[in-house]
This record gives sequence, C-alpha cells and structure tokens, in this order.
Amino acid sequence: MAFQLASILETTAFQFLDEVLAEFNSKDGFAKTNRWEIIITPPTGNRGGSTGNIFAPIMGANTGEGVTQKTALMCEAFSFPGRNLTTTPDSNLYGPEREMVNGYTFGDISSTFRLSSDMKEKQFFDTWQRLAYNPQDFSIGYYYDYVGEIRLYQLDEQDRRRYGIKLLECFPKTIDQMTVTQGAGDLQRVNVTWAYRYWLSLADEPNAPKPLEDRLAEIAINTISKNIFNNIPSVVRKLF
Repeated sequence: MAFQLASILETTAFQFLDEVLAEFNSKDGFAKTNRWEIIITPPTGNRGGSTGNIFAPIMGANTGEGVTQKTALMCEAFSFPGRNLTTTPDSNLYGPEREMVNGYTFGDISSTFRLSSDMKEKQFFDTWQRLAYNPQDFSIGYYYDYVGEIRLYQLDEQDRRRYGIKLLECFPKTIDQMTVTQGAGDLQRVNVTWAYRYWLSLADEPNAPKPLEDRLAEIAINTISKNIFNNIPSVVRKLF
C-alpha cells in the first residue's frame, strides 16, 4: 500500500512539473521583471488657468521636444502599485470579530532613471516639481497644474501589452540626492518617488472618474443645452 501511494505521489509530482515546464516554454510563458513599458504624460502647467509660473512654458515644450519620451526610455526601474484596504473591527456580534472595509489607501512609488550627459531627465523632473510652487515668490501652485499621469505595462516575450495600470494625478514628490565620486565611474542615476491619488487597472477598469471641475463643466453645458432645447418651439423640435 505504501509503495502504491509513493508511486501515485511521484506520478502527480511529475505531471505538475510537466505542466510548469509546458507553461514556461509556451508563447505566453511567465511574466518577467525586465519586460515592461512606461508612458509618462506630464502636466502642461496651465490646466488650472494660472500663467504666473515661469516653468509652465518649459514643461509644455517638453512634449514637443521629445524630452518626455526620452525620459521614459531612461527609466531603469519602476513598480506596479499596491492597494491597501483599511478596516475597522465589527465587535457588535457574538463570536470572533469581523474586519469591515471602510476605505482604501495607496503608497508612494519609487523609481530609478538613468541620466544622459546633458542631465535632461533630471531637469525634466526639476521642472515638473517647480510647477507645484512659484520659485519667484514661493506661492503654492494650483493642484491640476502639477499633476500628470503615468501608464505602466507588463509585456510578454512578443512585446505585447498583457497587463497595465494607470496612475492618476501623480507628480514627483521626492527627487533624491545624487552622489559623485572620485572612484571608478558608473552611470549616473536619479531616484524619484511618486505621489498619486489612485491607480486603475487598464485590464478591467479603464475609465477613470473625471475631476470635479470637468464634471461641473459638463453639468453646466448639459444644463444650457437642455434649456435651449426646451425653448425651441415644439414644431421645430420634431425636426431633431
């Protein structure tokens, strides 16, 4: 009996191993940490309507000059974000307590970027940060002037996008110090920590809620359109 049981366990183990190897050798295979793509969409610096920050025109020009795309290509490491459900204990019952979800939170994301000799990538992040405050009078900028968007995709062996996330209302919260040395030279890098409001999965929740100002604008437009339509004579309305 013991011998038969051992044979069954051995057969099951080999079947499982064959399935794992078949998956590894298939076209789909496993997700790999070095197969990914990042797309950075920075703010223009004037979405909120302010024009006083001298760095807004510089940030707006980055897209046309290709600095944004170059910075994304220089990204060495990024992280898919996590999500934490915040809970409170429900003790108003008999027996063990339940954990009841009352919200959710997100943590900051760390990233690393290689730097070219002209330090354009570092300047890109410096400019983005300075949209959050005016370096001339130190006033704080309008929120929508300095938040952007980042999309991160997991690629397969054929460079197809198989999974993706979108960071909403993100900005470079911290740009770390960079060390120089008299020792052996290495590639210069900068670490950037990103803050964001929330993230979405592009696989099953691609539509993000619109900012309040956009929703209010839509409501106003719809209200005006409705009032105009209601004031049209009924004979004419039949033609629509």
